[in-house]
Amino acid sequence: MAFLSSLDISGSALTASRLRMDVISENIANASTTRTEAGGPYRRKMVVYRSADGDQNSFGQVLGRTMDASSETSGGVKVEEIKEDPTPFRMVYDPTSPDADNRGYVQMPNVNMTKEMLDMMSVTRAYSANINALNAVKSMAGKALEIGK
Repeated sequence: MAFLSSLDISGSALTASRLRMDVISENIANASTTRTEAGGPYRRKMVVYRSADGDQNSFGQVLGRTMDASSETSGGVKVEEIKEDPTPFRMVYDPTSPDADNRGYVQMPNVNMTKEMLDMMSVTRAYSANINALNAVKSMAGKALEIGK
């Protein structure tokens, strides 16, 4: 594995984390949207990650391939898809709403604000960890260049 390929790995993780932050922000912004263009309430979205090389290998296989100096591994992560959460909508009694059914209940989005905030904290920490890894590689590369002086 090339020394600087870890920059690509951290970069891909930063890109995937940023997209996940955007999706979580969209969920929070639409937590009370009862009517969308498709009809019905907003449905929570989730980001699905996948290994950037697409292999479904065991940890041992990946480690062996990584330790092999002649191996070209891309590593990293990518977003495979953004899918909708299939959990049911919340029913809230509000007979004054124009979206209420004949019993006075309104279907509200399946967005749980506590879960969204926990997801946001988790992805923020992952983003921060990847920034630290990126800075460490950058620092090591700088120190390696100073050796020749």
